[in-house]
Amino acid sequence: MGVEQHTYDVTIIGAGPAGTACAIGLANGGLQVALIDKSVFPRDKTCGDALNIDVANQLALMGGTLAQEFAALNSKVASYGIKVFGTKGDSFAIPLYHKGQKSCGYVMPRLDFDNFLFQYAKRQANVDCFEGCTVQQVIVEEAGVLVQAGGQQWRSKIVVGADGAHSIVAKTLAGQTVDKKHYSGGLRQYYQGVTGFHADNLIELHFFKSIAPGYFWIFPLPDGRANVGIGVQSRWVSRKKLNLRQQLKQLIDSEPLLQERFRHAQPLETVKGFGLPLGGKKRPLSGNRFLLVGDAASLIDPFSGEGIGNAIRSGRIAAMHIEKAVAANDFSAAYNKAYDATIYQKMWKEFKISQVLLRMAKMPQLCNFIIKKANSVGYVRQQLTKALADMDHRGSLFLKPGFYWRLFFGRKE
Repeated sequence: MGVEQHTYDVTIIGAGPAGTACAIGLANGGLQVALIDKSVFPRDKTCGDALNIDVANQLALMGGTLAQEFAALNSKVASYGIKVFGTKGDSFAIPLYHKGQKSCGYVMPRLDFDNFLFQYAKRQANVDCFEGCTVQQVIVEEAGVLVQAGGQQWRSKIVVGADGAHSIVAKTLAGQTVDKKHYSGGLRQYYQGVTGFHADNLIELHFFKSIAPGYFWIFPLPDGRANVGIGVQSRWVSRKKLNLRQQLKQLIDSEPLLQERFRHAQPLETVKGFGLPLGGKKRPLSGNRFLLVGDAASLIDPFSGEGIGNAIRSGRIAAMHIEKAVAANDFSAAYNKAYDATIYQKMWKEFKISQVLLRMAKMPQLCNFIIKKANSVGYVRQQLTKALADMDHRGSLFLKPGFYWRLFFGRKE
């Protein structure tokens, strides 16, 4: 049998949030899009499952009925903030506000969220989806790009690498390799019956000395389930010689707060591992006839490990850039640098602030001190609450002498 040939304007490799966002954006512009994924949907994606407030905002910006359909899904829970636990068990709850009003993010299994986006993309008239296709080759030619998977080939004007942490596009065309200074290892395990969640379904970050500057998380899910996991930067895993699977079990079994909450809990799966390519290092995100989006572009927040909002944002920005490239008939590396500039303009500040927070997390005593002050000094509490919802405020907060004065010398209120 011969090789099956396909011709499109754009080929997108990877149908996670970044790839589907790009496909939906391109379909709105009328371009013919091939969306390829190695899996068959619905498929699981090992992740913390937290969707920050930016996810809903990005879906709304993509137009159509996407935001309305997402709002109607019942496979998610609304989470109205974060609860941070220090190494001594003290905690501080930070409610989530947006534009001055109480707001929420969500927790939703990636099995459901990714399938929702994929099925929406699949319904677009200009998008053809190819499932169960593992890409073996991506070759940039003078007249376009050739993508090969098994007995099929796709030719297009440009290719988008949305194929995650181990992207063949990033490796083959951008020469990307794993940098342990900007990479984290993570574990996830679903549980049934974890107790003690806040009434507002706050997502929880627990900081323990044994895994600093990483953290242990518990995120509430529908039907009494929970996403439980641990994430630590790869260089610290190597430096401390951590066995993350052992650490996950040991923390649940030996930490008094966790012991009580997991007393009657049952795991619903074996422990799943995954890698997180972190933002914070400026890498080339494009080149001749290719763009990288989402995890393939290493756009995960270095502190929180959250990457879904940035993945969707990058896919949306990539679609807008490709429309301009098609109109100009220019897919060169020089032209595509405008995409890199836009991504870093939108995200670089966030990455740098998160790196500051990550350095603070290496100092458990400082974290404990901030939690104590946040609980006792109203100004500190208000500033941290505002910082959670406003990136600009988050960046300026750490430059304000008044904040540090109140932090270190403010009296209990």
